[in-house]
Amino acid sequence: MACRTIFNFTTLRKKILLTSSCGAYFNPTCLYCTSNASSRRNIYKTEEVKKFRFFVLQHYLDYLKSYNAILEKKFPGAMQVYRVFMDGMKDFFTDLKLYIKLVHNLNIAGKNLETFNVKEVELYEQMPKDMRRIAPLLILSILPLANYVLFPIAYYFPRHLLCRHFWNLQQKSEFSIILLRKRLVHNKPIFRHLQLQLPKLKENLLHKKWSEVLGLIGSGLQPQPQQILSCMDLFVNGPYHIMYISGNHVKHLLKMHELHMGWFRRTRLGDRAIILQAMDQAIIREGGVEVLSTDSLRNACLIRGLNPMNMKNDDMVIWLKRWIAVSCEIDKNSLSLLLHCPVLLGYNEPTNWQLIYFTKRT
Repeated sequence: MACRTIFNFTTLRKKILLTSSCGAYFNPTCLYCTSNASSRRNIYKTEEVKKFRFFVLQHYLDYLKSYNAILEKKFPGAMQVYRVFMDGMKDFFTDLKLYIKLVHNLNIAGKNLETFNVKEVELYEQMPKDMRRIAPLLILSILPLANYVLFPIAYYFPRHLLCRHFWNLQQKSEFSIILLRKRLVHNKPIFRHLQLQLPKLKENLLHKKWSEVLGLIGSGLQPQPQQILSCMDLFVNGPYHIMYISGNHVKHLLKMHELHMGWFRRTRLGDRAIILQAMDQAIIREGGVEVLSTDSLRNACLIRGLNPMNMKNDDMVIWLKRWIAVSCEIDKNSLSLLLHCPVLLGYNEPTNWQLIYFTKRT
């Protein structure tokens, strides 16, 4: 009996030991797992590792910041082309968004040009020309691998293949004068067309006044705004209305105002006169010619057909005041007079003559 009891006790003890040992072996929360988790925390959460990761990240960011400088040092020509086109496209699309907004305001929102400021009217007038100039390059660049050929060519011929958004300050000044000279060569043919109609006005009451105006221009002088305005009826009902002038006269007016020779020529001339008058009205609303900066004065003169190179600010202000004095009296029936103001007010300006004839001799 005692032996059986001892045997049962021994067997029970073995079972208990076996059960406890197996439980310790198969328990999910074993010492190995606990020690493994604590070791992971020690590896990934230490301050040394954090500092090392920050050190690597900081040096990587510094490398990215200096990457452009490295490329400019190794590939200066390529980086110059890249910068010209990246900055140019950014400026172009910024102006394009504003232009679309202005067109939307005019055609859908019911606004008119009188609500625009000077910069907006100038952008509304200039942006279509820039879009026509850059359109071939943008269209051809869609072709596969065309960028590798077109962009370097355009970079070396910016005046012909790019617009003002891609030009630097020196190029803007140089190219604007070249474009103005191409416009000014049409002043003389337009003046001849004005003279050709003079014999047909002998019975007109304004014949004498108009003859004096043309005589002043022919003798190298400039008529006063009052003298020009006194002959306004000739541009309303007479032979100088947009619808009555000859086709050759229209052609020279288009080229003088830097308009293309396509469709609706006379309508586009009328639109050009409306835009010019809107610019003048915006200048008056914003305080007059006197408050314009030097760059704004030069740009205003260029738009209206006057060479501002080597002109003092006071001289540009005086000339623009004379222009605005005529523009303020223009209505929708006498827009043709405003289109002829580059000739009537600027034909004998010394800077214009120097640009045309001095350039020809050189």
